[in-house]
Amino acid sequence: MEKDAVSAGVSPVGGLFNTAEIKILICYIISSINEPVPGNELANTLHYEGIANCFEVNDAIASLCQKGHIKLVNEKDDSYIITETGKNIAETLKTSLPFTVKDRAYSAALKMVSRFKNSKETDIKICKENGKTYITCSALDNNVPFMSVKLLVSDEEQALYIKNKFLNDNSIYSDIMELLTK
Repeated sequence: MEKDAVSAGVSPVGGLFNTAEIKILICYIISSINEPVPGNELANTLHYEGIANCFEVNDAIASLCQKGHIKLVNEKDDSYIITETGKNIAETLKTSLPFTVKDRAYSAALKMVSRFKNSKETDIKICKENGKTYITCSALDNNVPFMSVKLLVSDEEQALYIKNKFLNDNSIYSDIMELLTK
């Protein structure tokens, strides 16, 4: 296939440089995950993984949406689902993509969607009180906190580190519940 996509920031080994392949990959990912996927986050994830240029991914998402292969379901968080025609594209053409690219992209997208969902189910605030830095992490149920943990941290950098840990894996709440209910 001819290279017709911009390659800026994409790894020459294992990256996609063809617009059609990028569209197939997007359909494959959204179809495989089978829940709303945030478009901008997907573009950034594929770019950071060296799979496809983020601008090309955003253009491909717009094109797929315009053609009815994917559908915007939440404008606020820019999330998309796959349509039947998109599922057909993913199923029919997924073998045209290198396995390693599909595997890396799918794994990265799963982590991204998990973090995206965790950010919706968690409220994290970093604040200063009396010259000290605190981070408060709350688990939400219908936007209502059902459990909060407030920690004194050394500085904002440590607070941001903890915030990322919570967003990447909020299972700490189930661990706390287990400890409290033993």
